[in-house]
Amino acid sequence: MKSYILLAGMVLLLAAFLGYRSFFPGEEIPYDDDQEGLKDQIVFKFSHVVAENTPKGLAAQRFADLVAEKSDGHIKIEVFPNGSLYSDIEEINALKEGQVHFIAPSTSKLGMLSPKWAVLDLPFAFPSREAALEGLNGDIGKQLLDSLKGDGIKGLAHWPNGFKQITTNNGPIQKPEDVKGQSFRIMQSDVISAQFSRLKAKTIQDSFNSTYKLLEDGEVDGEENTVSNIYSKKFYNLQKHMTISNHGYLGYAVMMSGKVWNEQSEETKKILLEAMEETTEWNSRMAFEMNEELLEKIRQNSSIQIHELTPEEKREWQDVLDPIYEDFSQDIGKNLVEEMKELRGKYE
Repeated sequence: MKSYILLAGMVLLLAAFLGYRSFFPGEEIPYDDDQEGLKDQIVFKFSHVVAENTPKGLAAQRFADLVAEKSDGHIKIEVFPNGSLYSDIEEINALKEGQVHFIAPSTSKLGMLSPKWAVLDLPFAFPSREAALEGLNGDIGKQLLDSLKGDGIKGLAHWPNGFKQITTNNGPIQKPEDVKGQSFRIMQSDVISAQFSRLKAKTIQDSFNSTYKLLEDGEVDGEENTVSNIYSKKFYNLQKHMTISNHGYLGYAVMMSGKVWNEQSEETKKILLEAMEETTEWNSRMAFEMNEELLEKIRQNSSIQIHELTPEEKREWQDVLDPIYEDFSQDIGKNLVEEMKELRGKYE
């Protein structure tokens, strides 16, 4: 019996070998030139938390495409949207630990790195897109990116999204007192928290991707966000009222680990910087226009009631919130706050 089993095993082995030889005859396997150079390809991970069809999502993919084009595929940027790798609360530590190579967090999250970033959260800081672009592309924006060096981070660019609006199920919100007693999800920012506190509202500071569930479960009455984020995450399906207030700026700082940056060749750095510059210029044009277009889509396809603050109503809001400039002047830096006030005055 044992000899029979042994013989059967040898037959099976012989059959397997002959089958293998029939599939792979004596000549060598042809070389696949599509694989040439892949072992030398540089791969970076770019993590962000918003949808692909938002200003940041589109810019991240455009950056990846430009890098691939400029490097002839030698450098690859893998983009991970929608918080699929890390939440907006986790991504800064992930960058520092080398788990990811590029991130573009909301500037409101960067107070943990430098208090200077809070200057962008000051209420009604930028009266227009022109004011925002002048501030971000000028001395204010440069100071902020330079402040990242102490944390071993290479600040690459500012990517604006647009201006924040307010949505709620308890509205309409027209005057500052209409917010009183309501609860809102906000980003992690002392300045933003202070604004809602002055309006006598309650807040929950939580990650962006938790917002839909907070609204759906009735944990909060509303939230503040750009139109593109309200549209992409369908917050308008859960909210009855939206106020076009433009009360705050929302944008992102694109950054890379300083250690990873320093490890790259001069040619790689050149390609990354060129692609980033082109992407930033494109994003600065596209982001504000996209918010305007999506607002019209919300008007046409949603039952949400939309109110736009009149100039007189906006002045009422500013009168209530402007003391925050002085309240945070010491923390942010008096010179930086004064620079922001001068810029605002130029465009009002």
